[in-house]
Amino acid sequence: MRIPRLYLSSPLAINSKVELEQSITRHVVAVLRLKPGHPVILFNGQGGEYKAELITAEKRKAVVQILEFNPVERESSLDLHLALGISKGDRMDYAIQKAVEAGTNQFTPLLTEHCSFSLNPERIQKRLTHWQSVIQSACEQSGRNKIPGINPVLNFNDFCHLNLQELKLILDPTASNTLSSIKTLNPAGCTLCIGPEGGLSKSEIQLAVETGFKSIRMGTRILRTETAAIVSVTALQVLWGDLQ
Repeated sequence: MRIPRLYLSSPLAINSKVELEQSITRHVVAVLRLKPGHPVILFNGQGGEYKAELITAEKRKAVVQILEFNPVERESSLDLHLALGISKGDRMDYAIQKAVEAGTNQFTPLLTEHCSFSLNPERIQKRLTHWQSVIQSACEQSGRNKIPGINPVLNFNDFCHLNLQELKLILDPTASNTLSSIKTLNPAGCTLCIGPEGGLSKSEIQLAVETGFKSIRMGTRILRTETAAIVSVTALQVLWGDLQ
């Protein structure tokens, strides 16, 4: 029997009863069709997870009883920060979702020369809220108990001048370096920057290198932006993280 994992932003405690939010209630009752007595797992992003049981499953109300705390963690040993040029449609969602599953800890959406993203503040906030929801859902699916952060949207120039992790990498299909040429570095943290559709401009890559980034290429083929995120994050986790 599959046990659903549910993210709740509220404090959780053993032996307490928690009424689920309406959106979660709809998912539990209308989509999953769970009945009272069904086990669930709760987590709030503060570490560990809670075994619980559904005790009320009504159309407009669902309540769970928290039974036990499990301190298990499934975080990678590599502190990975992924910066993505904002792409169109669901490509950004897909890249974020899969990067969470692979163990990424932090995201920064970037405005680059080849982005077509509007600077409307309301639209930016809506997208950040949506991407946070994508991250939470990916944590529910993948078993992670800590929620990766998503930073405010930054322009590329400002991002390059931030104080970032000890190793900073930027994908460039024309670069001479590959991961095999730097695999002996064994960093505790890494920032990885990937451009949107159309990639990063030459001036952007030059700026990144001038501010301490190492440009690398992922093989001999040109990858879509969402594919590049999945491939490169996976490669980094195999090399320095917990994918073995």
